[in-house]
Amino acid sequence: MRAAVVQINSTADRDRNLERAALQVGQAAKAGAELVVLPEKWPLLAAGEDLAAGAQSIDGEAVTSARAWAREHGVALLAGSFTEARPEGLPSNTSLLISPEGEIAATYRKIHMFDVDVGGVSYRESSHEQAGSQLVISDLGQARIGMAVCYDLRFPELFRALLGLGANLFTLPSAFTVATGRDHWEILVRARAIENQSFVLAADQVGRADPEYDSWGHSMIVGPWGEVLAEVGSGEGFAVADLDFDRLREIRTSLPAVAHRRPQLFSEGRA
Repeated sequence: MRAAVVQINSTADRDRNLERAALQVGQAAKAGAELVVLPEKWPLLAAGEDLAAGAQSIDGEAVTSARAWAREHGVALLAGSFTEARPEGLPSNTSLLISPEGEIAATYRKIHMFDVDVGGVSYRESSHEQAGSQLVISDLGQARIGMAVCYDLRFPELFRALLGLGANLFTLPSAFTVATGRDHWEILVRARAIENQSFVLAADQVGRADPEYDSWGHSMIVGPWGEVLAEVGSGEGFAVADLDFDRLREIRTSLPAVAHRRPQLFSEGRA
């Protein structure tokens, strides 16, 4: 399977965001990608109150556009994440897997809220969004995809639980900050790949957006040995790599750390 991660600089300008995303998805498809991953909040990246005010339903413009791109190019599209209006309560930070036919194959709502103080900025995601509560796995050819979003990267127990459900590839749309990204991004992405002997497709925002967003970029595709297979670096663009699932199986056989797990000993709250 050939996969791509897309890196863009989303802002409060919806029209430009959709235009840039459409361009990069099309170029990734021309490069042979069968699975394309967009970053977190690609349709709109703005202040929390503006995100909440601009939340859309799954039938809204952003998702409708993403479904059309998947059909047009015949690719599976991980439509990063968008701010989803919910029937009750606050919006969700929602990631969708769209089939090459343009159908929604899986829906994941970000579990871990980014309520931190870093780089001189206070982020309070839970003030404007509600956390999800379900793990999501979806099959795509040889890939069994475990879905996560940005801050989820810091919680290895989520990835371990997805591994327990059979995951061999993780999607990670992100808007990782420069303040944390320069020290933590690559280390954490590669760690999740190594410890779970899985592919990680990490698509990050890049550059500045109001009010105080400054995203690290360096979107990357990492293999199950922890090697960086492809990386965007700085600026908008995409990276593409071939995912060798035979190699993944060889790694899991020759160094069977996945098979050697003893999760029954580590259940939460065990005395």
